[in-house]
Amino acid sequence: MTVELLTRAGCSACAAARADLTRICGDLGIGFTEVDVDLAATDGRPEIRAEFGDRLPVILLDGDEHSFWEVDEPRLRADLAGRT
Repeated sequence: MTVELLTRAGCSACAAARADLTRICGDLGIGFTEVDVDLAATDGRPEIRAEFGDRLPVILLDGDEHSFWEVDEPRLRADLAGRT
């Protein structure tokens, strides 16, 4: 299972989602990666910014969009528990 947080520098909602995800994943012993969509676009992956850049932050579970703009903690915990 992979958990990705899509963010953008200077995004306060992204910072809040990062803190929530750090706490939730920490509780469950699951790691996550963070991808800045603007850096990804510069590094040759413009499709990620085109797809998700207007609704950051976005949480992806195994590459599928789980949530955006904020963390739905009960749903995320349930979905993470079901995939481990």
